[in-house]
Amino acid sequence: MLYIIGLGLGDERDITLRGLEAVKKCDKVYIEAYTSLLSFGLSTDGLSTLEKLYGKPIALADREMVEEKADKILSESQESNVAFLVVGDPFGATTHTDLVVRAKKLGIQVKAVHNASVMNAVGICGLQLYRFGETVSIPFFTETWRPGSFYEKIKRNRSLGLHTLCLLDIRVKEPSLESLCRGKKLYEPPRYMTVNIAIEQLLEVELLQGESVYNEDTLCVGFARLGSEDQMIVAGTMRLLQMVDFGAPLHCLVIVGETHPVEEEMLDFYRLTDDVPQHTGNV
Repeated sequence: MLYIIGLGLGDERDITLRGLEAVKKCDKVYIEAYTSLLSFGLSTDGLSTLEKLYGKPIALADREMVEEKADKILSESQESNVAFLVVGDPFGATTHTDLVVRAKKLGIQVKAVHNASVMNAVGICGLQLYRFGETVSIPFFTETWRPGSFYEKIKRNRSLGLHTLCLLDIRVKEPSLESLCRGKKLYEPPRYMTVNIAIEQLLEVELLQGESVYNEDTLCVGFARLGSEDQMIVAGTMRLLQMVDFGAPLHCLVIVGETHPVEEEMLDFYRLTDDVPQHTGNV
């Protein structure tokens, strides 16, 4: 059996009872470590905290392993119970769907244990989840690569009055271009996109596209460490949010569409007043 288990968003305590029971009956436990991170995953003892709770060792499954060496996980699942731990919900990233498809084709039983993810946790700001359009990803720009494919999706969402969740890039264990050219992988230090960088890049693409999809005065909501004890939620214009220090990762951003009076009421708790957030913690 291959168990794909959601860990939630905060810390090791966010796993469900069902998820914890599944982990305890597994012979091998992997944790996916590149589409997202638990808040404690940024610390050096994050993994040992989990190992202490589960009472068994955990293998770190980075992007390279999951995308290039998934056969190892699958072959182990044919002989024993294997847990594949995912921050948030198991199906928040297409990579995990691919793992399920491959397992099923090999006749391996797969069981998913769901949990909270960024896709629903953003509702804490008061914006109604059924009023969200297509989610977009904002990648880090480089000197030679400055994609704007997300622009059309945001445009479509805004034309329908829908909110847009922007998932911000994280770069963990990414080989440098120079090392790849030399044929020997050397990895760049981890990087986590901030709300500030995301807005800067969004405005750059608007300047190039020039279709007035959004601007510095567009209302947005910035989130940091969503689901953790010190989460930060701030609503304001793009211009104002660029001046806010959101602190440690992970960050995400919502571009607000048309709002209902009830949504407005809730957003008011998080709005910037004189450049200072009224409220940044839990409801």
